[in-house]
Amino acid sequence: MSDAERIPTNLRTLLILEILGKSDRAMSATQINDHLGLPKQTVHRLCTTLEENGFLTRPGNSKKYQVARRLRDLGAGLLHNSRDHVARHQILKEVADSVGETVNYAAPGNSGMNYLDRVETDWPFRIQLPIGTSVPFHCTASGKTFLASLAPKKRESLVATLKLEKKTEHTLIDRDSLHAELLQIRKQGFALDQEEFLEGMVAIAVPVLDPSGRYVAGLAYHGPTQRMSLPAAIERKDILQNAAAKLRNMLFQAD
Repeated sequence: MSDAERIPTNLRTLLILEILGKSDRAMSATQINDHLGLPKQTVHRLCTTLEENGFLTRPGNSKKYQVARRLRDLGAGLLHNSRDHVARHQILKEVADSVGETVNYAAPGNSGMNYLDRVETDWPFRIQLPIGTSVPFHCTASGKTFLASLAPKKRESLVATLKLEKKTEHTLIDRDSLHAELLQIRKQGFALDQEEFLEGMVAIAVPVLDPSGRYVAGLAYHGPTQRMSLPAAIERKDILQNAAAKLRNMLFQAD
């Protein structure tokens, strides 16, 4: 019996999920098994079981697997409930104290960005978007940081499927214009919401990346136009970028 075949069955499943979780592209069962060295039929069977139970999916019924919603929800839940949640919230609070506005931490979901954490401003006049809220990709600062992080072909494919609903008169609904903005966001490292999601609200966001440079979440703050100007927010973007670096170090530090 080889060393690979001595791996307990339940651990084999976790290793498959770990391999896909570290990959930036879909993988076939054969490609997954290149990392494991198990009998081919075993890996195919485990992948099929994971797909049937909603942890993996095969886009377009191809032969390649990628993580599905149930696994993404599991990952988000683990991060939310871990000891890191307290430290993450403290970093958000430091940003909120510096900028004087509401700070959000949002991760991509199936149909938009999901708010996983937030620190409210002390101002009586504020815009309520509580934890658990899902907001669109195309017209929010955090959503655009996610779209901009994707490889060109993936970005084009996803934008092509989005319903570019016009939320305000400022919302970009032309796909070519959105693509041009996403290219600029990728170059400059931050995204803006210029009253595109809610009339009278602006926002700035930066990506939080893992040590391999892959997108984890968007870190943003927003406020009403009566109190927050985007030129001033851009001048203070380093506050968000420094906080994003702290979050990366905190989330992925060695145990």
